Amino acid sequence: MDIRRVQVTGGSSFVVTLPKEWTTAMKIQKNDPVRVTAQPDGTLLITPNLFEDQVSRVRAIDVSSCTSASFLFRSLIGTYIAGYSEITIGSKSRLPPFVRTVVRDFTQMTIGQEVMEETSTTIRIRDLLNPVELSFESTLKRMYVISRSMHEDAITAVQSRDNGLAADVIAEDRDVDRLQWLISRQTNMVMRNTSLMRRTGLSPVAIVSHAIVARVIERIADHAVRIATNCAALADRPLEPELAARLQAASAFSLEVFDKAAGSFFSHDMKLANQSIEEVRQAETLCEELHTQALSLPAKPAVALGYIAESIRRLGEYSGDIAEIVINDAVEKEN
Repeated sequence: MDIRRVQVTGGSSFVVTLPKEWTTAMKIQKNDPVRVTAQPDGTLLITPNLFEDQVSRVRAIDVSSCTSASFLFRSLIGTYIAGYSEITIGSKSRLPPFVRTVVRDFTQMTIGQEVMEETSTTIRIRDLLNPVELSFESTLKRMYVISRSMHEDAITAVQSRDNGLAADVIAEDRDVDRLQWLISRQTNMVMRNTSLMRRTGLSPVAIVSHAIVARVIERIADHAVRIATNCAALADRPLEPELAARLQAASAFSLEVFDKAAGSFFSHDMKLANQSIEEVRQAETLCEELHTQALSLPAKPAVALGYIAESIRRLGEYSGDIAEIVINDAVEKEN
C-alpha cells in the first residue's frame, strides 16, 4: 500500500502526486490528461484511457498435441467466458480434423463468435457482439421465460407420456446455457473495464447478482431436463389420477414460487421476495407427499417419479435462493 498526503496549492486546489512506477508503466508524460472517475463506494479510479473503446484481448491456443475434442471445447468456452475478444487456434502442422468440428460447435453454441480467418494451420475467431448491446436484465428475463417453459413442458410430457415433447425440452437447455455463458462473459468484461460498467447502468453488486441468478436459473433448467429424461421410464403406464393430481399440484406451486422470486428480482420487491421464501417449505411438503406416494409403484417408475419429485423440489429451493439475493441486495442499497 502506498500512502500519499493531500497537499493544497493555490489556496483551494487539493493535489495528490501519482506513483512514478505507475506513470512509467502507463507511459504518462508531463501534461498528459488522465480520467478521474468517482466510484459508488467513494474511491477514485484514475486511468490514462480517455476513450470508451474496449481493450482487445487475444488468446492463442496451440492444438499441436491436443487429442481431446471435449478438452478443446471446454477451453474455448472458458476463453469465451473470460471475455477474450479474439481466439487464435493454431498448430505447428495441419490442424487435426476434429478441431474444425469443435470450432463449428463452439460458434453455434455461443453468441457473437464468428470465424474470421481459416487456413490449414490456423483458425481465428472474433467476437462481433458489443458487450453492453444486450442488457443483463433482458438476457436474464429470457432465461427465466425459457426455463419456466421447459419445466411446464417437461411435466406435460410426463403426464401425457410424450417422449417427443420431452426431447424438445432437453434440446432447449442449449439456449439457456448459451445465455448463461453470455452473462458470465459480460460480467468478466465489465468488471475489467469501468467505462463498460458505466454504460450498463448497473453497480458492481448488481452485476454480480445478475450473474449469480443466471447460474441459479441455469440449474433450474437442468432439473427440467432431468424431469424430461425420466419421462421414458413412465411411458409404459399412465399415472393414476390421484398421483397425476399430486404431480400437477407440486409442479404448479413450485412454479408459482419461481414466478414470485423472479418477479421480485426484476421489480426489486423485498416483500414479494420474502413471500417467495416463506412458500418454499410448502413446496417441499408437496414434493415429499408426491415422493411418498410414488413408492407404491413398481421399481422403475417409482425411481423415475422420485427423481421428478426431487427436481420439482429443487425448483422451489432455487427460487428461494433467488429471493434471498433480492433481500440481500435491498439491505445493501439501504446501507
